[in-house]
Amino acid sequence: MDKPIHILLAEDQAIIRQGLRYIIDAQPDMRVVGEAEDGEAAIQAALQTGPNLILMDIRMPGRNGIEATRAILAARPETKVVLLTTFDIREYVYDGIRAGAVGYILKDAPTQELLEGIRSAHRGAVIYRSAVSGQALAQAMRDGTDYAPPEDGQTSPLLEPITERELEVLQHMAYGRQNAEIASLLSVSESTVKTHVHRILQKFGVEDRTQAVVIALRRRIVR
Repeated sequence: MDKPIHILLAEDQAIIRQGLRYIIDAQPDMRVVGEAEDGEAAIQAALQTGPNLILMDIRMPGRNGIEATRAILAARPETKVVLLTTFDIREYVYDGIRAGAVGYILKDAPTQELLEGIRSAHRGAVIYRSAVSGQALAQAMRDGTDYAPPEDGQTSPLLEPITERELEVLQHMAYGRQNAEIASLLSVSESTVKTHVHRILQKFGVEDRTQAVVIALRRRIVR
């Protein structure tokens, strides 16, 4: 079996952290490696434990989850952050995208949806599962000028220019679509899409599609 996904829980309510730990540690492919009760503690725990993925609450005492996400990804851009919250608010989703989070899942989501969201985010998908996520993603693509200038080294110039077809594929990737669906929408074979995705990752100098999508959003490559 592959190494388990190392997960950090950032949540100010102890009872919720305990419930999440119980669910996650029961999975053979996941393991909780740390907990934090506020944003500042989440930053320190992320630096100490080096998790693959962080489940990050948004509303926490002191430094909130969006601020903590931005600080963590500046230091550890390879970490995946999934925002886990009670609030289905478009501004939160939008701010999460800008901060570099790869997912947004509501706390009342079914357990299996949460677990599959973790697995998908770890594999490189963008997981925004809320009623307002489509609006927020569309806004982020239209309103690219709101993105802050890069400070974390993730947005260096492309190694090669991106083609028009690769841009189409990248836009679909930004909506969380997988290769088979993209192939159907573009009327090409799945192997062709895989080739385009591989070339996109090469040109961005990244290892997975999530990093490529976040960079594209922040650099206004997709709209």
